Amino acid sequence: MTRNRPCRAWICRALLLLFLLTPQAQAAELLLSTAGDTSTLAHFGNALAAARPADHVHIVPLNEMPPLDQMPGDTRLILFGQAALAWRVESPNGPPTLVLQINKTQARETLGERQPANLSVLWQDPSPRRQLRLLRHLLPKATRVGVLHHPHSEFLIQELQQAASGLGLEIVAQSWPDTRDSQPVTRLLGVSDVLLAIADDDLYNPLTAKTLLLTSYGQQHALIGPSAGFVRAGSLASTYADQDDWVATLNQLLDQAPTQWPVGTYSNTFGVLGNPQVARTLGITLPSDAELARHLAQGDTP
Repeated sequence: MTRNRPCRAWICRALLLLFLLTPQAQAAELLLSTAGDTSTLAHFGNALAAARPADHVHIVPLNEMPPLDQMPGDTRLILFGQAALAWRVESPNGPPTLVLQINKTQARETLGERQPANLSVLWQDPSPRRQLRLLRHLLPKATRVGVLHHPHSEFLIQELQQAASGLGLEIVAQSWPDTRDSQPVTRLLGVSDVLLAIADDDLYNPLTAKTLLLTSYGQQHALIGPSAGFVRAGSLASTYADQDDWVATLNQLLDQAPTQWPVGTYSNTFGVLGNPQVARTLGITLPSDAELARHLAQGDTP
């Protein structure tokens, strides 16, 4: 049952701690929290509760959570966002934790090179291999994949290069430290066949979208990614994970012992969103979203 009614902070903490300390036969305590408005978690909590009817699902604001070292070890924390991740890693003690709604760049800002115990992050980034397979399917003649990065997201290039090497693609990386300067974008377009966007909010946001899209399409270059939202804004296509995908992935992880959880993982399932208007403008044949998803799911490895 999902609970998200407001109450006084000390009452919430006391009741929650009492409930967690009370033995519950053959049921897991799933504690969902975020630093923002917890009402936004209501739909997610309901979906997770429906997927796991034997478990108890609770939603508690981050500032009303009991101390981490007072939570029973069989509690499973499910946290949302960078602020919640920062709160969790303040203490080395705490129950096994899964973190959502955070991309690799944000996680690195919070964690650095640390890999805390009992912590697994479900990356909001689309899987690099899936994105590159989508790119290769839509643009079979493209071989040089241009990737813009900020100094703080440069570390993502290595994973892209590893994924590209098995697909016959070359990653051409270009630093873009000042998004007010479009020259790096122009230079990259001159030495690449297509642009692949990474999950870096400093580079891909409403303020940069116009420059990126107009500049790339002015040179007949498609932009793949980085999200469904950016596809709606004008990029060609992207893989993405929605609430159902994350609930399914969580369900599989929660069936496992926390010692088997990966340090980080992409969603096990996904969808594809394409922009037919952009495809027509670029002269690209764009299959249906469902057909693209089926193609990518064949032999998929995140």
